This record gives sequence, structure tokens and C-alpha cells, in this order.
Amino acid sequence: MSAAPTVAPKTGTGVFSKTRAALGARTLRTDRWWVPPLATVVGLAAFVVYATIRSYVRTAYWVSDYHYLTPFYSPCVSTDCVPGASHFGHWFGHIPAILPLGFLVLPFLLLFRLTCYYYRKAYYRSVWFSPPACAVAEPHAKYTGETKLPLIIQNAHRYFFYVAVLVALINTYDAIIAFHGKSGGFGFGLGNLVLAGNALLLWAYTLSCHSCRHIAGGRLKNFSAHPVRYWFWTQVSKLNTRHMTLAWTTLGTLVLTDFYVMLVASGTISDPRFIN
Repeated sequence: MSAAPTVAPKTGTGVFSKTRAALGARTLRTDRWWVPPLATVVGLAAFVVYATIRSYVRTAYWVSDYHYLTPFYSPCVSTDCVPGASHFGHWFGHIPAILPLGFLVLPFLLLFRLTCYYYRKAYYRSVWFSPPACAVAEPHAKYTGETKLPLIIQNAHRYFFYVAVLVALINTYDAIIAFHGKSGGFGFGLGNLVLAGNALLLWAYTLSCHSCRHIAGGRLKNFSAHPVRYWFWTQVSKLNTRHMTLAWTTLGTLVLTDFYVMLVASGTISDPRFIN
């Protein structure tokens, strides 16, 4: 049984515009539509709080015995970095405490995630309620889309993608040189699996990006004339279907990797070694 129509507000857009059905209720849904937005905002908030704290504490981010470096501090290119953690040298002197030691790339990685097509949907619904769910009216009186500040920055997503690729290369390098033994030479421990797994999943998330898919096959009118790009486009398209899953998975692996390195670096646990 449907609810009786009521007079729509005199002002408003979307479901409350003059051209839409005049329903006084915000939604006629009776299910728990608010659970996904709530879970999303809790998950994102938990990651932001953890990552912010860990990025600023400047402790327990490097394991000198095995060359483990947490991704939150990579690349560490300041003289404030502990000895051995600066894989690419010292580009800067003292960094004030107001900035994290990973300041060189962290803002770009944040912007890459913020402008990601999936994350837009996630925080548009959970944080801005625009709209909070299907068939649920948003509370905003008007909507300008991504044509004005700050949302116009979303159009720069493809450029942040290039930085994300560079950072993925850096994380891969960090994972490779971490195969280091306590007594020198090659070494292999549980931390190597953590670092390598995190780098692999970061590559999967980065390459599953919609911008990467466009770079691979965008503007091609004849796929048969470009077999290499077509193959790459098909592989990226397969990853793209898992972009949401990878977006959340990599948040988890980033936290797991940092937390593991922190535990080993602080001496809380020992890294189980398989070789050296």
C-alpha cells in the first residue's frame, strides 16, 4: 500500500524538484538501507585515524636487521629518517613535526584515493549523503556536480594515477630489498610475505583504476590494429570489476603491513625467519 502524496517543498532539486512526485517522506524503504553508509564511514574513519597517527609518530617504522620499511614512511628522504631507511638518499634536511616524514607522496596518494571513482561513491553516500542510498532523498537543497571547488578536483584523478604508479614502483623496490638477512646477504621471513603481498595488492588496485583502463584502450577505434593495447585493456577490465574489493583490501593491507613492521621494529614480536 503506497503512501498518500503530499505537497513537495517549494524549493529544492532532485527528488524534491517540481517535476518529481510529491512525497513528503524521505524514503518509503523499510529495510536497513543506512547500514552500508554507516559501515563505510566507520571503515574510512578508522583508517584515517590510524594512518594519521602512525604517519606522525616517527617511531618503529624501520627494521634495520631485515630492511623492513612501512609504506607510510616510504620514501623517507629526510635527514630525520633513521639510518638505513632512506633508500633514495636525503633530499631534505630537518622536517618540522607538522609534516609526516612521508610527506613527499602521502598527499598525492590521498588525492588518488579521494578522486577514485569507487571512493567517490563511497564517501558521497556515507559522508555527504548525496544520496545516502538508492530511493533515499538527499538533504541538500541543490546540486552542482563536479563543476566547482572542491569537487572539480575530481577531474584530476588521471594525473594522480601517474603518481600512484610511481609510488607502487617504490613500494615494490622496498619489498625487494627487504629480502635481507640479519647476518647479511639474502634473507626471507614472514615480513617479506607481508611487504610483498601489500605491494602486489597495491599494484592490483592501481591498475584496476578506471583511468588506467582508459589509458589502455581509450580512443581506440580498431582493437585488432592494436593487439598489445587490446590485451592490456582486457586484463585491466578484468581487474576493474574488482576495483571496489581491492580499494578496501588495500586499506587493510596497508594497516596490516604498517602494524607488523611496527611490532617488529619496536621489539614487541620477532620476525619468523625461513632463511637467514
